[in-house]
Amino acid sequence: MTILVYDGTWPGFLSCVFEAYERKLTELQISSELRFQASLLDTPITIITEEAKARRVWSGLQKRLSGQALRQLYHCFLSEIPMIENTLFEYIRLAFAWEGVEKAFTKASVLRVSQVAKMVYREKHRMEAFVRFQLTTDGIYYATIEPDFNVLPILRSHFEKRYADQKWLIYDLRRKYGIFYDLEEVEEIQLERGSSGTEASSIFSEDEAAYQTLWKDYFEHVNIKERKNMKLHLRHVPRRYWKYLTEKAP
Repeated sequence: MTILVYDGTWPGFLSCVFEAYERKLTELQISSELRFQASLLDTPITIITEEAKARRVWSGLQKRLSGQALRQLYHCFLSEIPMIENTLFEYIRLAFAWEGVEKAFTKASVLRVSQVAKMVYREKHRMEAFVRFQLTTDGIYYATIEPDFNVLPILRSHFEKRYADQKWLIYDLRRKYGIFYDLEEVEEIQLERGSSGTEASSIFSEDEAAYQTLWKDYFEHVNIKERKNMKLHLRHVPRRYWKYLTEKAP
């Protein structure tokens, strides 16, 4: 089995698709460098990311698929589910072969892409709702997240529009990178140190603790215990998201 090994980026994956067609490979798998495991039975080929090749593949897909289908492909890639690249490649191969593939849910790859894309979109939506910023001493609103999927690339537009008048940084602790808005543009960054809230507590403004206390008091007073419905509450706010919420902090 031929295995195309790439750097784990979206342009890198599209470069693999280009090379698969260029080399006329029929039996193959695609694996990121992080997940690749060598085997005596496989033939690995390292694929160098080339923006020009990635653009050619993407341009071709734009002619074959709707905007929604293209977003589904990208969202599915961001899931980081093991071997998802092979599902995406099969979908792309079908897309280049015949029209209307995005509605062909009898095809396993098409159905899987649709299902996974929905999972990623739900995670994105929840991050938009549950992210809580804390003000740092240098005037930056800082938040940490640990999403199941790599949703930072599709979160940036929402927060850039909603918080256009303040500097902010959202950092993914699991993937060790973040997005920073400096009032002009959003860029990806990596922090040398300063990860968890406890380790970085000294960087926050003295007023931040007071603001959090006020919010907790407000939440406690507006919460009507007689109308409490924990089952419904958990449906809308699963426990795994409580760590982001100020009102849920001990």
